[in-house]
Amino acid sequence: MKNNKDTAQTPKELLNDLHALVADAEKMMSESITEHTTDAVSALRTRFDAAQERFADVYEGAKTRVVAGAKCTDAAIRANPYQSLAIAAGVGLLAGILLGRRSK
Repeated sequence: MKNNKDTAQTPKELLNDLHALVADAEKMMSESITEHTTDAVSALRTRFDAAQERFADVYEGAKTRVVAGAKCTDAAIRANPYQSLAIAAGVGLLAGILLGRRSK
């Protein structure tokens, strides 16, 4: 189901799909058993599988971006160790000053 236009592309859309899926499951469980239950369970299973696949795609994409960002950051720190140390110390000092003022 990759690259389909009808699949959720953002985590917010994926969460909305999952909420709708849970609502449908609760509705189905509250109704009495009928001859349409098998069809409803089958449709619910199909939607769940599709949502699970989309969630896995979103997870893999986020994981790839995080790893790439970490590698880029590591390379920048290794290329400029003293500047990185100075920036980290400056940010820490600034955060300490702001938090110190806030607690008074």
